Amino acid sequence: MSEFIDGREFDRMGMVVFGNEAFTQCPLTLDHNILQEFLSRLDIGVAGDSTAIGSAIAIAVKRLKDLESKSKVIILLTDGRNNAGSIPPRQAAEIAATFGIKIYTVGVGTHGKVPFVFDGILGRQLIMQDVEMDEESLKEIADITNGKYFRAMDTDSLKKIYTQIDQLEKSEVKWIDHSEFKELFPYFLIPGLLLLITEFTLAQTRLRRIP
Repeated sequence: MSEFIDGREFDRMGMVVFGNEAFTQCPLTLDHNILQEFLSRLDIGVAGDSTAIGSAIAIAVKRLKDLESKSKVIILLTDGRNNAGSIPPRQAAEIAATFGIKIYTVGVGTHGKVPFVFDGILGRQLIMQDVEMDEESLKEIADITNGKYFRAMDTDSLKKIYTQIDQLEKSEVKWIDHSEFKELFPYFLIPGLLLLITEFTLAQTRLRRIP
């Protein structure tokens, strides 16, 4: 995710975190350093153990809907099925589509038991939990918004997915340079000429230099 952010230097980007509820971790910004800082501080489970996918989409749409841009995109990264929040994912996706917002859904993980880091009384422990991913819903969300569904089984496949999304969402950027220049050489040229004239004048007097 961090590498994807670095590769989109001219994009306004933000981050919505979701669990039991959803909230904006970082509003839309061109300052990718602050976005990377928020990302580095993000801990699994900070928003709770549930998955409010519909709420997350709704908050992201609220942030994007009034943005004047040819391309408005949500990347939905999740490892589970929607089981929290008051907004159904399909309804949230339909609202996104009305505002021309495209959603790329990324299902992370595998089916069955997978290892999770758990902060217990004895510190961080590794526990096995069942993953219930609703791939059909993620595909539906992507289809409604003219996006695309991806499946990430590991870190390498997730990197490849972000690379694909990066290629899909290329747009032309016009860079206007408003640089202003002020020539400073006259401030040095005139004193330099005066010094040369002074040296020439003094060289004709008793102060002339003798090898």
